[in-house]
Amino acid sequence: MRPWLLWTVGAVVSWGVWALLGKLVGDTLSPALTQALSTIGILPVLLFMAFSIKLSQRTQEETQRLLDKSCERNRLRGAVFAFGAGMLTCLGNVAYYEVLNHGAKAATVVPLTALYPVVTILLAMLFLKERLNHIQFAGLALSLCAIYLFNVQQEQGFLSSWLLVALIPIALWGVAGLLQKVATNHISGELSTLWFLAAFVPVALYILLRSPLPSEISSGKWLLVIALGFTFALGNFALLAAFASHGKASIIAPLAALYPVVSIPIAILLLHERVGWRETVGIAFALISAVALSWETRAPSEAAIPT
Repeated sequence: MRPWLLWTVGAVVSWGVWALLGKLVGDTLSPALTQALSTIGILPVLLFMAFSIKLSQRTQEETQRLLDKSCERNRLRGAVFAFGAGMLTCLGNVAYYEVLNHGAKAATVVPLTALYPVVTILLAMLFLKERLNHIQFAGLALSLCAIYLFNVQQEQGFLSSWLLVALIPIALWGVAGLLQKVATNHISGELSTLWFLAAFVPVALYILLRSPLPSEISSGKWLLVIALGFTFALGNFALLAAFASHGKASIIAPLAALYPVVSIPIAILLLHERVGWRETVGIAFALISAVALSWETRAPSEAAIPT
């Protein structure tokens, strides 16, 4: 197996497990505290990246190239965009944990929230003047069908209550995706990921200052919440490693969007969740749509530029 493919599979597995761990943590902790305490699991990955030899070498090389003031401003701008993306992702995670633990099935929430690239693409069209290719356009249409199919029929109105909450992480993660996209125009992928994960620390500290911890948290809950953060950060690191292993972004990004294929079978087998035909079709549409939305075509002039 090629290194980039191995790393991509690692990202899919890590995010697939992360997507379910929030459900296993349960409602013992509030969604905000779950996000804050999960940062403990992010710290090992964050520290490893900060002190890695490769990152240090890349940073030194960039420093040599970016001596003039305009380039220094670009580096600062890139760091701000990546840091902002991390903060929005934290808020999206809180909403995600909220919907997971208030009656919604993980088997339906996970593939639905994986549709966040639709927001990134629409914003990129609006602000970056990007265009949809045919595959992404088909993915957009399928995503709308999936959102409709995930609506719970027993509830009145077009949108069910859990679906409304699920739209929050889709929106926030989508905006974060755009900010990350812009950040990599100014700084390397390594630095962008580092600043992205670093944003989780001040958010966690703010939450902990405002929300006291429960009097008792079992050791099992501690392990779950730490694993929640670690698998999230590990997935980001694996994706970065896949790109660094000379993998093509147009292939890696769609494959990484398949992390629900790990979450859904586990939710059905271990959590004993049941899905009807409507939800099954919605899951299939969401998976296909997530891949299609992430499928970027490269301009002919960019064909020779290494990823």
